[in-house]
Formats: sequence, structure tokens, C-alpha cells
Amino acid sequence: MGLKIGLAQVNPCTGDLEGNVARCLAAVETARAGGADLIVLPEMAIPGPAPRDILFDPSFAEAIAAATRDLARRASDGPPVVVGSLATSDDRRANPQHPGLLNAAFLLEHGRATLVAAKRRLPTWDVSFEPRWFVPGPALPPATIAGRRVGFLVGEDLWDEEGELDPPAKLNALVCIAASPYHQQVLEQRLVQARRHARRQRCPVVYVNLCGGNDELIFDGQSFAVNAAGDVIARLTGFEGDVHVLDLETAAPVELAEGEPEKEVYQALVLGVRDFARKNRLERAFLGLSGGVDSALVAVIAAEALGPERVTAVAIPSRYTDPRSTTCARELAHGLGIQFEVVDLEPLHTAAERTLGHLLEGGTTAENVQARLRALILTSFVNHHGGLLLNTSNKTESALGYGTLYGDMTGTLCPIADLTKPQVYGLSRWVQAARGLIPPYVLERPPSAELRPGQVDPFDYDVIGPAMERLVQANRSDAALRRSEHKRWQMGIVLKVSIKSFGTGRLMPVTRR
Repeated sequence: MGLKIGLAQVNPCTGDLEGNVARCLAAVETARAGGADLIVLPEMAIPGPAPRDILFDPSFAEAIAAATRDLARRASDGPPVVVGSLATSDDRRANPQHPGLLNAAFLLEHGRATLVAAKRRLPTWDVSFEPRWFVPGPALPPATIAGRRVGFLVGEDLWDEEGELDPPAKLNALVCIAASPYHQQVLEQRLVQARRHARRQRCPVVYVNLCGGNDELIFDGQSFAVNAAGDVIARLTGFEGDVHVLDLETAAPVELAEGEPEKEVYQALVLGVRDFARKNRLERAFLGLSGGVDSALVAVIAAEALGPERVTAVAIPSRYTDPRSTTCARELAHGLGIQFEVVDLEPLHTAAERTLGHLLEGGTTAENVQARLRALILTSFVNHHGGLLLNTSNKTESALGYGTLYGDMTGTLCPIADLTKPQVYGLSRWVQAARGLIPPYVLERPPSAELRPGQVDPFDYDVIGPAMERLVQANRSDAALRRSEHKRWQMGIVLKVSIKSFGTGRLMPVTRR
């Protein structure tokens, strides 16, 4: 028999140290029952993912250290455990205001916690700003576990292309703990790096990734192991907690099922919505259900994420609304089993016209007022009942600025705002094929905000959607992107499923030439 490793991907909540220790212990017990010689938990499993500027509070680092020691004591009667936590470094980078922390892996054995690895490659791209809080870790030797030499990496250290961090060291296994956010095709990128290390070190590589949603970030899990030849010998479930024990020496290669890109994105968005509500203790979600494709997709995601009994859709027909829009909204809500309300916009619209008078003349002011009145109705539902408002904007609209501030751009969480309009249609058609819920008219009708007679969106989305997305992914802007930057600064939280989304990974100035 070889070294039996328990891969334990858990879903921690940032700052919930007591709860995170309990989650780790539950996974440890499962792996222990499976006969694991070593149990591996992900990067940041104790503090929770992306604590960001909480790390400037010294008491938080102290509490994390205490929680790590507590987990070591409570797991002392089992096999060794490796867990992602934080450590304080003596290196403050000549800046006493810097937290000087290490993003670290600790070996818990015999009731003690010993540092076995600290991240050395601190990412500074996209949503990552790790040098703001962390300092590079020291080079540490492999650990001896169950008579085997095991090396450890943390997160982006797996992406060491030059081999500077991992010279061949006659290892029996190399373990990487990670808190790697999801984006499409990310698993393939991780496998490329793991296989490179496996062939270089001539040993199996184990990769254990965090799972769960945390604000804009979705951690997909999908932990895995490859043998020395680079063959996959284990892969854990995506987008949920999972524990798997395998013998590194005897495990046979497994066949990776062909991926379904739409299913993967759907699972990611469901997890993002579910965890945002659960971790923020929000009991209900509301959304405007217009009879269009964007709101239809958000309704389907919300119902699966939260349960239909916790979702309310509100249709707000106006004098310009096609009756089929409300009919389709009602049909979808009934099929999903979510609550459905209809509030006629006309009384508010008429009152606004009387009050604002000539201010509604010219431009899009009269249309924007309708969008803002709809937001008033939706936010009133949230204020009265509690919970959160889900925004239904897509990425193409956000990029073009084709949305009304304090109107259809209102909402705490934006589930589909990292999907282009063509991607929204693609995912909605996948949902329709898989579940048959979305009325055909929703998918067939021309896109429209229904804010004036016969209105149709003035874009060929199949052309403009990919074109705008290419600019975003290249960190570039055109006139439309520049004009609408201030709107995106005021949007809700965008669930990230692409390499480059609107949010903390794209910090463009509003004021520029």
C-alpha cells in the first residue's frame, strides 16, 4: 500500500473562524474514516477566502492563529492534516503599516501546528492584490509523513514556470493547496501546471481547491490528483464540498468526462447566488421578471439556488408592455414554483408625468423615469419583506452603458452581469433543453426594454457582444466603455465567471481623457 491522501475541499465563510474549524473537522473525520494517512484542506480554509483589508486588523490574524491551534488540538487523535491558514512574518517590508502576513500551509500533527509552506509567488493580476497584505514565504524543505517525503505548494506557486520554487527533491508526493477562483476553462489550466510538476518531480501531484461563493468570487473545488506520468487518478465534484481518499501508488487513471460548458457556468452562478444569500443571512430574493431572456435566466438560477419558496418575481407592466411579456413571466414563475406579483406601473408613471412635466421632454428622460419607477417598486418589496434584490443586467448592456442608473441597474447582486448577451441566450437555451421551463416567446422575441411604443434594442448582439467582450478581456476601452464607466462603479456585485469581469479586476478611472 502507498500513501493514502484525503482530498477535502471545504466551503468556508470569511471571518467565521469557529464555523470554519467545524467545517474542517467534519471533512477530517470523513477522510479519517476512509483510512487517510494524510488529509489535505485548501488554502485559506481557516480564515475564509479573500479577507482582503480585514487583514490590516492585527486582532484578526491573532484570532486565525488561535483557530489554527484549536483545529490542531481537536484533530490530534487522527492522521496528520495540512490546512491553509495565515502566519505572521518578521518581514514587514520596511513598512510598519503592512500586515506582514504569510499565506501558509500548516501541518497539524500531535496537537501542534507547524509551518510547512508559505506562498512565494504573490499574484497581482485581475482580482488578486496579495502583496498588499502578504510577504513572500521562505523556502521550506519537504515534510516526512507516514515515512514519505511530501512537498507542499500554496496557490500560485503551482504556476512557477521556471522551476525556481520546486527543484527536483526526490519526493514521494507534491501537494498544492489552493483558493483558485473559477472562470471558464480554468480546470484545464490547472491540470497543465500539475502535469508539468508531476513529470518534473517524477511523483504524483495532489491539488486541493476551495469551493464556495464569496462576494464576486466563486471557488469551484474540482480538486484532483495526477500520477507521475500526468494521468488524472482522482477528480472531486465541482461546486460543492467533497472528500475523497486515494492511494497514490495504486490508484488507476480515471477518464475525465467531456465537459458541458453551459452546465458548468450554470452551476457556478447557482453556487454564487446561494452562498451570497446564505453567508449574508439573507432569507429572500426579489427580481423584476419582465418576460425577457435576462430576467428569465436569473429567475431560474435564483429558484435553484435558494429554493422557489424564497424567491419572488415581480412583473411591472407599463402602457408599452406587450401583454405576452406578462403572460410569459407568469408562466415561468408558475413553472418554477416561485411567488409572483404584478404591479401596474401606470399610476406611478402618470403621477411622475404630472410632477415632472417638461423635464420629461427630449432624450431618454421619459424612458429612464419608467426604469427608476420600476426600481422603486422592486426596492419597496425588499424594504418591506427583507432580503436582497437581484439585478438582471448582462455584460454587453453594462459594457455599452445601455442601462439606467438607479433603474434597471439597481440590485445588490448581479448573477448574469459577466455573461454577454449571446452567452445569456446560449445558457437560456441550455436551460430550456434541460428543463423545459422558459416559454418559447422569451427566447424568440426581439430584445426590448418596452419603454416606448415598438421599442427594440438598437444592437446586433451577436456582433456587438463578442466585440465588446474582446475589449474587456484585453483591458481596453472604446468610447462606449469610457462613457459608461461611472455606471459600472455603482453596480451591485457581479458574479465572476470569465477571466476578466467588471468589478475589482477591472479598475478603470471614471475621469480620463
